[in-house]
Amino acid sequence: MDTPFIDVSYAPWVVVVSYLIASFASYVALDLAKRVRVQDRLLSIGWWAGGSLALGTGIWSMHFVGMLAMSLPFAVGYGYVVTALSWVAAVVVSAIALYVASRNRLTTARLVGGSITMGAGICAMHYTGMAAMDMVPGIRWSTPWVLASVAVAVGASAVALLIFFWLRRQTGWAARRWELVAALVLGAGISGMHYTGMAAASFPLGSLCLSENELGGDGLGLLVSVATVVLLTMTMLTSVIDARMQSKAEVLAASLQKANTELQQLAFRDALTGLPNRLLFDDRVALAVERSVRDGTLLAVLFVDLDGFKPVNDSFGHGFGDMVLREMAQRLASVARTTDTVARVGGDEFVLLLEGGLDTTATAQIAQRVIDALTQPVTGGEHEVRLSCSIGIAMYPSDGARDQLMANADAAMYAAKRGGGTAYAFFEPHMNAGIREQIELQHDLRRALENGGELALHYQPKVGAGGSLITGVEALLRWNHPERGMVSPAVFIPVAERFGLINRLGNWVIEEGCQQMRAWMAQGLRIRVAINLSVHQLRQDDLVQRVELALQRHAVDPALLIFEITESVAMEDAEGTFKAFENLGRIGVKLSIDDFGTGYSSLSYLRRLHVSQLKIDQSFVQDLETSSDARAIVEAVVQLAHALGLSVVAEGVETAAQRDVLTALHCDELQGYLFAKAMPASMMADWAVNIGRPADLAFKESVYLN
Repeated sequence: MDTPFIDVSYAPWVVVVSYLIASFASYVALDLAKRVRVQDRLLSIGWWAGGSLALGTGIWSMHFVGMLAMSLPFAVGYGYVVTALSWVAAVVVSAIALYVASRNRLTTARLVGGSITMGAGICAMHYTGMAAMDMVPGIRWSTPWVLASVAVAVGASAVALLIFFWLRRQTGWAARRWELVAALVLGAGISGMHYTGMAAASFPLGSLCLSENELGGDGLGLLVSVATVVLLTMTMLTSVIDARMQSKAEVLAASLQKANTELQQLAFRDALTGLPNRLLFDDRVALAVERSVRDGTLLAVLFVDLDGFKPVNDSFGHGFGDMVLREMAQRLASVARTTDTVARVGGDEFVLLLEGGLDTTATAQIAQRVIDALTQPVTGGEHEVRLSCSIGIAMYPSDGARDQLMANADAAMYAAKRGGGTAYAFFEPHMNAGIREQIELQHDLRRALENGGELALHYQPKVGAGGSLITGVEALLRWNHPERGMVSPAVFIPVAERFGLINRLGNWVIEEGCQQMRAWMAQGLRIRVAINLSVHQLRQDDLVQRVELALQRHAVDPALLIFEITESVAMEDAEGTFKAFENLGRIGVKLSIDDFGTGYSSLSYLRRLHVSQLKIDQSFVQDLETSSDARAIVEAVVQLAHALGLSVVAEGVETAAQRDVLTALHCDELQGYLFAKAMPASMMADWAVNIGRPADLAFKESVYLN
């Protein structure tokens, strides 16, 4: 006779709640799968452990709520220990799922092994939870339904893993929508396994639950459900917050990368043309030489100088000149091969580095293509010009070591220019009779900059016209070579420019000048120091920061520092000069145009530069006594400067007659051998104190600045 069984029914709303909990847990699992894959190992382990606890509790809670949905004619309870074991099984299953989901690829072996392991864990959780009900007589199990529940568990696990990896390829809002759909599918799979397993269980009529006094009751079920939802919600919120923080971190990282890229562009690229600058070109040459030595191949450096660019720049303005330079840069880039490097190293000077399968014939052909490209007419607005170029070529290794290539190519370029231009010339030893001396000088200059002691600043005073009071000094760089003695700036400054040392030299002068001003202030002398800026320094992106730091380091008033820039340098890159002057003026440094009248500028440029001083070139001062034209020019410059609110300095004053004329023309300051030559700092202090006055404190305090 067959054993009668109890008819089991389920509360629909509780079934729905269990399904929603399973779906919610699945949604959290899908989101946690992304968190577990972070690069930080400790953070990944933390998400894996916390996620396993949250997800396992969610799955176990779904089982618990699903059991409460079942209506039986007797009180039901669950044993403490066995129920805890079922929770442990749920956490282990979740840990396995998140671990597999964190792998880079889902192989067939991982899919099969992970699905079986997870399915076994889910079944262990479910049937252990059922075993927590201490039933008398025991539950009768239907083997087909048990096997069906196992199949559902394994199948749901396989679907879960496939969805985990498929969602990695989705981005944006589409990924969020698919996550929701996938969570509902996984929730259905987890619920399906539970209720399939429940269908396998039969309770004989008259059964009793001996564990009814342990865990049980609808109140406990509600408590478990609420606690689980809260736990999953907190986990989800934590995941969302972490995702937002990671997103912000990625944005910041991208911004930092962009900023670094821009800084590298500024540091290694020419601002006008976008080509590599001298610094980057030298680095490319060094690497190319290493490859040449390793592979036994030749390389060539072509030094290209535009013929006739300056008249174009002066006649049609700097805007048109900049357009011409950009056009020439594009043409050079179009001629160069993908393995070559094109750089701009000066106002109208470019260089090409050629490597890979070269000989002199191939190099000559490329040089001729460059000439053909650059001699084509350039049209801009209403103007059309035709330029030419001169090219010097140095080959490695036949034409010298790495640090000689540029100098030798430069020497060959001048040879081509002397031959009439629109030509190229290969380097020959006789072209640079003085190049060896220049190389030796640049080595010695590097040593002088590193060791100190050989370089010094001498100061030539400026005095007020019509009086004897010092109004400031001009700092002039001197080099006392241990073997050559005093080396003229006319010799070592071009060497510094040619070999890329001019910026280091200029930075040293600024630092030394600020330090000396502080030393004089300690003696009671407040003297303005004028320092000359080169075009290379004006192009330094960090010039203003360097100056500001030097002033702060030595506690010097910015108004005591005045930078002198020659008119030709100021106009070479007018827009760049405007920007540099504006930034220097913002920190309180004064600015002066040196050699005024010898270059090309317009009143509109002069007004925009915001300078405080003009310095008349000594060539006009020397002719004041004999030339009415020179006197008229000086008078016009003084009146123009005063009309613009600028002071005027006349340099090169050597005679009393020149002084008297300049005083009569209302020139503000005078400088020249008539008053003093440039002298060391210690002598300068004595001169300032003793010039025509007693050496007392009252005079020290009367040393002033206009």
